[in-house]
Amino acid sequence: MNEYFPAQYSMRLTVGEHAPRHIRRIVRSFLAEWRMPELSDAVELGVTELLANVVRHVPDRRCALLLLRQRTGVRVEVTDGSDELPCTPAALDTESEGGRGLLLLDAMADKWGVSLWSGGGKTVWFECGGPSEDQGPSSPAHSSFRTR
Repeated sequence: MNEYFPAQYSMRLTVGEHAPRHIRRIVRSFLAEWRMPELSDAVELGVTELLANVVRHVPDRRCALLLLRQRTGVRVEVTDGSDELPCTPAALDTESEGGRGLLLLDAMADKWGVSLWSGGGKTVWFECGGPSEDQGPSSPAHSSFRTR
């Protein structure tokens, strides 16, 4: 029997402090169905970090999540209405519980970036998996900022 699993999953939500746990389960399920379970740890960590930033930095905690299957991996996008750009603190306190999210994202994702929306808001995205069609195997991971 052939089953069809959509190549993308999207949802709009208001993020509570426990939402990342439920979203990780959804992500894990899609990655298993897409036969990419080896990406689960990295993608779940990235999703957790992006949603935690919404909880901490977006006043209404509303966002949209897009999980997109690509030819060689997965792309995740989290869009919110805040114009505040994510940033890494200049100096990290070893006792601090926060401030490491973008460092983790940079370490686990093949590439990531932020797209600002001209009408307000932003999308923070990352990709995990093999090289994409426009990126050769030796291209370094990178982040970028774009305005839409």
